[in-house]
Amino acid sequence: MKPKITNMVAWQQAELLMQPAYLRVIDNIRKQLEQSLWKATYEEVQTPYPGYLLCLQHGEQQMSVNLWELCYQVCFRDYKPTHSELESQEVEIDTSLIDESGDVDWDRLEAKTRAIVEQVFTNLPVQ
Repeated sequence: MKPKITNMVAWQQAELLMQPAYLRVIDNIRKQLEQSLWKATYEEVQTPYPGYLLCLQHGEQQMSVNLWELCYQVCFRDYKPTHSELESQEVEIDTSLIDESGDVDWDRLEAKTRAIVEQVFTNLPVQ
């Protein structure tokens, strides 16, 4: 699902948050994998827009997670992925991740990212 940002301020806030969120997502995935039986690879995808999938495998079970979708869950308030990646959804920036000086609130960003990535691993099927 492609997020639809409705105004310039929200666009600037998204630009501020997306790269740090992406880095925190990758690092928290790494931390979860250190404690997991699941093995991971990353796959580059080009459609419907460029990005990466986290491909997880444990025995015969396989799962894939779109890394942009995880970042959207971090950066946007109440973001819910849809089944259609071509759909567009209006989004609202989670402004709690931006401190009073207009910079990234790293502690809140880390806490939200950790919770979202932990949920991905908690929801993996058990063999």
